[in-house]
Amino acid sequence: MKLSRPVSWFLLAFGVWSWVIWVTFVKNLIKDGSGLAFDHGHPTAYFWVHLTLAVVSFVLGTVIGGIGLRGLRALRQTS
Repeated sequence: MKLSRPVSWFLLAFGVWSWVIWVTFVKNLIKDGSGLAFDHGHPTAYFWVHLTLAVVSFVLGTVIGGIGLRGLRALRQTS
């Protein structure tokens, strides 16, 4: 399957965006002072659920961004 240049760029941008957003979220989650993420220094279910969401998003962002990057490289080789 061959991806178009706009689709490849979109996928790559999505992967980068996913990493930027979720890294920021995890930093804020770790520094949480509201008591949602930590209860007396121990992680709560809220923490584990949101950390799991972040890890899954890192993986999906990496895979989707990688597909976009491969699409751009393939287009460059055929040009």
